[in-house]
Amino acid sequence: MRSTLSVAIITLNEEVNLARTLASVQFADEIILVDSGSTDRTVEIAESFHAKIFIEPWKGFATQKNSAIDKCSSTWVLSIDADEELTPELLTELRQLLQSGSTTPSAVEAYRIPRRNLFLHRSIRHGGYYPDAKLRLFRRSDPTLPSPIRFSERAVHETIQCTGPIGLLHADLIHHAYPTLETYIEHMDRYSTLGAQLLVSRGRVSHSWLGFCSNVGIIPALTFLWNYVFRLGFLDGREGLLLHLYHSAYVSWKYAKAWSLARRR
Repeated sequence: MRSTLSVAIITLNEEVNLARTLASVQFADEIILVDSGSTDRTVEIAESFHAKIFIEPWKGFATQKNSAIDKCSSTWVLSIDADEELTPELLTELRQLLQSGSTTPSAVEAYRIPRRNLFLHRSIRHGGYYPDAKLRLFRRSDPTLPSPIRFSERAVHETIQCTGPIGLLHADLIHHAYPTLETYIEHMDRYSTLGAQLLVSRGRVSHSWLGFCSNVGIIPALTFLWNYVFRLGFLDGREGLLLHLYHSAYVSWKYAKAWSLARRR
């Protein structure tokens, strides 16, 4: 028998991206969307695609995504972001996986999916940004079990935790990450603040002059050198240059904000 699939998405003011994302997952048996108070057309767009919509206050990335997962009822769950899109090749691969039903190896509990990131509308294929495989497809598990498959509770860069065997799909998930420099800078400013809070909570803040210089200057410079030169980021053209320059700035911001936050405390 064919296995069933639920798609879990969280949203907040995603009218620019959501229609494209939902159109790519219309084959799914159900779409669960947890919105945290959008003031644009996000909910209206979700309704037009017959998604099951739940309005909940913002509780953090991991908690919000886990809330969407808990509402799923299918055999498999695909957790994607509102700015991601399934390629036709990935759609075909998922359909084949679901069609295999009981013949799918029961030992495999989850799958990683290669993700292709777009920066200023260009696919970034070097510098450590590809294949960027993410664990997004997994068998639905009972949340009362000792180790259910869920997102780890952390402020930023949340990941799915799975203790069972993990497979790898071959087709790409497209991430329409940063269409403009303004959106990238805004995201990095916000993420660097969350990253700084995580560093402080873990006690990973250096108060020495040497440590401060290393964190806000040397480490960002080495990050740029490693990704842009040795990992061939320069092959992604001007977009690659800007991406790696500003990513290095993000690293510097994160450590500088952590130092400033720890000093105030």
